[in-house]
Amino acid sequence: QVQLLESGGGSVQAGGSLRLSCAHSGYTYTMNSMGWFREAPGKEREGVAAFYQNGNSPIYADSVKGRFTISLDNAKKMMYLEMNSLKPEDTALYYCAAGTAYGDRRLDSSQYFNWGQGTQVTVSS
Repeated sequence: QVQLLESGGGSVQAGGSLRLSCAHSGYTYTMNSMGWFREAPGKEREGVAAFYQNGNSPIYADSVKGRFTISLDNAKKMMYLEMNSLKPEDTALYYCAAGTAYGDRRLDSSQYFNWGQGTQVTVSS
């Protein structure tokens, strides 16, 4: 079982930046990917960024490419999402997750079986 705990959300104006953190512990032998997802009111949960658990081969949703960066510090057991040039449409509850996924399916929330509780990001215009 993998435990995940997000932090770092908040309220910013458009164009601002935030860094989300995800503390992770535990291990499931089938787990090979970690990622960030978000869920806005009235919308389905969508994949934002993900990579294999060694931090290789990051993948991003088209809507965040060039603005968001996912990173990993295995020594600290932390995963991060650096978010720059934030837009009002980035407003959502952001989750970190661990699962078993390959290729583009790493942005598919159905591939993930461990989730944090979420941290709110609100971007005002």
